[in-house]
Amino acid sequence: MKYFGSCLCGEITFEVEGDFENFYLCHCEKCRKDTGSAHAANLFSSTAKLKWLSGKEKVKTFNYRSEGHIKSFCTNCGSALPNIQMNGKLLVVPAGSLDSDVFIKPQGHIYYANKANWDLNLESVPKFDEFLKQES
Repeated sequence: MKYFGSCLCGEITFEVEGDFENFYLCHCEKCRKDTGSAHAANLFSSTAKLKWLSGKEKVKTFNYRSEGHIKSFCTNCGSALPNIQMNGKLLVVPAGSLDSDVFIKPQGHIYYANKANWDLNLESVPKFDEFLKQES
């Protein structure tokens, strides 16, 4: 399988060739901080290959306190990008960075006990097709 992805500003583009073995939604405090959301949505592969197509020089990688919580991002727009971890043995791809459809579904929520206090019954929150402006 080949997947293509990019950052928000489009300066960085990449290709992932291979299959993803795992897809997890992580609720740990570090993932919530670096996504600004309820959880990170990451795909994992021990065999897929990452190829930067454009903008590789604009990719920055941050390793939180050298503890293994690693995030790569675009230095222009801040979008999360793929990175290689565990001494080159693991490719981690933020699912939202892909422009291609992904056919593996999330296999589970991890660090669920650490979820945000507002992360409850989100499936019951009203859904809208676009942003609704508040009248002042």
